[in-house]
Amino acid sequence: MLKVTGLETTYGSSQVLFGISFSVDAGEVVTLMGRNGMGKTTTIRSVCGLVKAKKGSVVFEGKELLGQPAHKIAKSGIGLVPEGRQIFPNLTVRENLLATARNDASSKNPWVIDRVLEYFPAIAARINGMGNELSGGEQQMLAIGRALMTNPKLLILDEATEGLAPRIRKDIWNSLNDLKSEGQAILVIDKNLSALNQIADQHFIIEKGVTVWSGSPSDLSTQSDIHKRYLGV
Repeated sequence: MLKVTGLETTYGSSQVLFGISFSVDAGEVVTLMGRNGMGKTTTIRSVCGLVKAKKGSVVFEGKELLGQPAHKIAKSGIGLVPEGRQIFPNLTVRENLLATARNDASSKNPWVIDRVLEYFPAIAARINGMGNELSGGEQQMLAIGRALMTNPKLLILDEATEGLAPRIRKDIWNSLNDLKSEGQAILVIDKNLSALNQIADQHFIIEKGVTVWSGSPSDLSTQSDIHKRYLGV
């Protein structure tokens, strides 16, 4: 579904990505892992067209996306839950969801408001509340719901559970597991290796702007040196 090859990105004169490569197949959950500052978010932003990559290839369902504007990339079927949530603070929960509603792929079981609220009952209770009145966990649920309202073929989450209470993190992971069971392809960044191992089909590790390792959760569990070298604090 998504194949990223040799991705290189700079901010001004500073190069951040030096050759990122990874792939996501239909129905897969794939993770991007690595310590802070290694290029994970820049990779996501480059794939989504939010920053301009200078070299490489981003092919989604057989079409090259590199160089395309962000709105066209989104319309191709990629839904982003950005780091920091970035919901609309002066819109209600309902308005946040309606703002991104789209079903370009004419899904047979499309994401509509009622379906999102079934997944996230916590925000169903706040449907008429303003975005800036929600807790951090509720905002994250709303951000995921907003991305789902685009009916994406690939859902991307940058720091899926960062800064959330344990109970809320558990709810988010359960929701992602449910999405996977429905065949939703997901690319996720997070630091919770235990939770990632429960839902991931494939891990990719980034170090200083380069993909340095890839494998399954079972592969990673047998290579403690990889964890210490690239993921340990």
